Amino acid sequence: MPISLKHTLGAAALGLGLAAGNVHAADESLKVGTMAGPESDVMQAAATVAREQYGLDVEIVEFSDYVTPNAALADGSLDANAYQHAPYMEAMVKDRGYDFAVAGKTFVYPIGAYSAKYDSIDDLPDGATIALPNDPTNEGRALILLHDEGMLELNDPENLEATPIDVADNPHDYDFEEIEAAQMPRILEDVDMAFINSTFTQPAGLTLDDALIKEGPESPYVNLIVVREGDQDREAIQDLVKAYQSEAVADKAEELFGAGAVPGWK
Repeated sequence: MPISLKHTLGAAALGLGLAAGNVHAADESLKVGTMAGPESDVMQAAATVAREQYGLDVEIVEFSDYVTPNAALADGSLDANAYQHAPYMEAMVKDRGYDFAVAGKTFVYPIGAYSAKYDSIDDLPDGATIALPNDPTNEGRALILLHDEGMLELNDPENLEATPIDVADNPHDYDFEEIEAAQMPRILEDVDMAFINSTFTQPAGLTLDDALIKEGPESPYVNLIVVREGDQDREAIQDLVKAYQSEAVADKAEELFGAGAVPGWK
């Protein structure tokens, strides 16, 4: 899968970085994976803070899928990644045996259900086609929202890995299509409703206010800075976490996502 790199160094930033905060060795740097698009822009803001306040160079590696960043972290190609919430990480660790640890929290990016055809959930007809993310936990996350809205009944509404086979009652005969999360905005016109993560709504010109159903700020799906087990206490990793959990980064996320990004560390 193609990836692109963004380097966050500049002469001015270098001077500021050496003048303030912790100063790392000249070759001290981190490679951090994130999703291409606005999440990468948020990490860029964190990289600037890391350089200016801690003398830490952060190289951003962009990905367009949810699986590869964990594989890259596991094989040592990355020092950290910042794109996944705990239920997803735990599912991947269980499935693939990764030895990962959580270094810090980033944002809750609420998932919402969007439609290009209907303005209200009450207008959704029987037999409607609903697109669900096909990745672990986010599919269950969407189904739990439908359960909570009374639109269907799950065998276990607390099962974060629920799939359509776990639907106990589907009184409206909804037809579920399981689609890769990144493709959701592209197929929105072809279905009656689609659950889309905030990561992918902003580039598509959507906001959380457009959602027919959405998670509230109490969502447990806070995203994380993830590292290999044992690296969470490294000084450079802790400086990355502090840089990310800064007002500059919170302000950048608000600029890009509005209410679609809730700081998870506050």
